[in-house]
Amino acid sequence: MKFFYLANIRMPTEKAHGLQIMQNCEAFVQAGADVTLMVARRVNTTAMKQVSDVYAYYGVAPHFRIERVPCLDLMQIGTWFERIAFPIQSLTYVLVLALTLVFRRADVYYSRDLLTLLVLSLFKPRRQLVYEAHQLSASRIGVLLQSWCARRVGLVVAVTGTLAEKMRQRGAKNAMVAHDGFRIERFADLPDRSAAREQLKIALDAFVIGYVGQLQTLAMSKGMDVLIDAIAALRDFPISFCIVGGPPATIEELRRYWEAKGLDPARFIPAGYVSPPQVPLHIRSFDVCAMTMTWSEFFAYYASPLKLFEYMAAGGAILSVNFPSVAEVVKDGESALLIPPHDPAALADALRRLYTDPALRERLGTEAHHIAQGYSWQARARTILTQIAAL
Repeated sequence: MKFFYLANIRMPTEKAHGLQIMQNCEAFVQAGADVTLMVARRVNTTAMKQVSDVYAYYGVAPHFRIERVPCLDLMQIGTWFERIAFPIQSLTYVLVLALTLVFRRADVYYSRDLLTLLVLSLFKPRRQLVYEAHQLSASRIGVLLQSWCARRVGLVVAVTGTLAEKMRQRGAKNAMVAHDGFRIERFADLPDRSAAREQLKIALDAFVIGYVGQLQTLAMSKGMDVLIDAIAALRDFPISFCIVGGPPATIEELRRYWEAKGLDPARFIPAGYVSPPQVPLHIRSFDVCAMTMTWSEFFAYYASPLKLFEYMAAGGAILSVNFPSVAEVVKDGESALLIPPHDPAALADALRRLYTDPALRERLGTEAHHIAQGYSWQARARTILTQIAAL
């Protein structure tokens, strides 16, 4: 099966979607597809320009091709220009891509991008088009475009059950649920917590609650201030807080907030951005793995956070907000502790339970690790390809 994955993104990128796409391309290859990833040829950040081997950076096997599609990228000119720079970049990417694909054929054209699929639907068979949906468009034009796309593709792959149902309501004839997942090899042979901490130079006797990922998504907070409030309410407990991700400016804001709460500066551990292969080691070093997003419709119903599945794969004790999207995967008191969003008191109570009960942490982590085995990228890719073959 010749499989084109079409992604209007910077590659590499510090954002989670880059890791998700690269690992999925690898998984589709492992499931039997001949994969080409076609990304935008864009100006990258200073840090990402230092990456010489994209496959090694993401820790995936180089068994699929990456092609860069020319586009007019004006995003670096300045923030004042961004409102028109992104539409210009997107439109030129799609137009050049479409012209390219007039002369190139595949069995499957797979994308997360509405505009890409809408243009391809003008000259490619419907059954060959697959839309992977990660959010529900809310604006008037967004609803129109997403509804049009849902009706004009052969299959919609939605990352939550609620999102799949919404896509059916918007006209999708075939919609399946495929939550995000994790790469099995990435979490194989992890050291124990003490060994992980020795490698990372984290105190062996520290109690560490950790967070992995971006500190904002679509300008929405991940609730780190609420978590710090909860830790401050437990100031008699020597709790350390580790952040793996960024951006750096937000980490610095959180450091100042931590210190303003009178917490020990030495217990704030700003790991920052690390290379993807290093993330599992950091997760392994945590006593508790946090997901404390503030409430939004996106987080509550449509997001499938990579960190959830990676926390599970590492056998972490998960402390998360109780959103329907999360509850589709883990159960409160069995494989995670789930608490109401934006509730520092409930968060502090749950964190106190986890601090004082090592057996609870072990039980939650063991069950989460067991459940994670059903959420590998390989299993996901096989399921999706089976659905595509049946179209």
